[in-house]
Amino acid sequence: MAAVTELSPIPLERLPALPDLRLAVLGHVELVSFVGVSHLPRQGEILRADDFYECAAGGGAVVAVQLARLLGRPVLFFTALGRDAIGERAAAELTALGLELHVAWRDAPSRRAITFVDGDGERTITVIGERLHPGAADPLPWQLLSACDGVFVTAADAEALRLARRARLLAATPRVRLPLLQQSGVQLDALIGSGLDPAERYRPGDLSLEPALVIATEGAAGGRLSPGERFAAPRRQRPIQDTYGAGDSFAAGVTAGLAAGWSVAEAISLGCHCGAACLDGRGPYGAQLRRPWPQPGGKA
Repeated sequence: MAAVTELSPIPLERLPALPDLRLAVLGHVELVSFVGVSHLPRQGEILRADDFYECAAGGGAVVAVQLARLLGRPVLFFTALGRDAIGERAAAELTALGLELHVAWRDAPSRRAITFVDGDGERTITVIGERLHPGAADPLPWQLLSACDGVFVTAADAEALRLARRARLLAATPRVRLPLLQQSGVQLDALIGSGLDPAERYRPGDLSLEPALVIATEGAAGGRLSPGERFAAPRRQRPIQDTYGAGDSFAAGVTAGLAAGWSVAEAISLGCHCGAACLDGRGPYGAQLRRPWPQPGGKA
């Protein structure tokens, strides 16, 4: 049996500069309460938290903010929020984080989540309420997607996916749900998800139109490409602070690289550096990779 080769991340300073891309995200938002604890509570145990804060997050928001930071310009974010204090707060926070927000307001509660972050930086998430997502019937400026170099989707309906397919590149997470992707009839340029999360696993044949590229991440072990090989994660020099948002930051980096016309190796490398940077901060936005990063010759 032939040995399996592994793609090593290209150093950040050797990656090209990103061009001036027009990118968009269709996805969901949650107001997340982050609770720092030494370990996850055991049954009947009372723990004292050593850290607590809240912010608007969720997969769609994290991808969009990471893209905006990579590009140094606003990114289109199509989402849905409840007409409540949480929804208003989330909209204000995400706008301040550099997103061009297009919200379908719902007469329903905005979703919340509670995330325990233990002493090793690992997170455990409990969501509260239904996931709200934008749909093609919402009065949003869907025509803007046709001019986009790339779109990433974490939550939408089938018709919105068809509208997103008008962009030059379309990527998504399996969290969109495979039956919905099948119903949409679109072919993805990239399907990016966790190979460790049963809810995000993809097997060949799950979709009648196979994605051109399937990426399954495996945390510190890197991940798998199809077609292709395994890829390694960057070696860490510091302890992990918080894993929340690392996978979504990875997906953003890959999407930006592919939309720029980079090779798969270059796009995967940017994704790896985005995911690794996120691990160094508190919450999803504390340490995300920003433009400009060092370029060959030491120039920033």
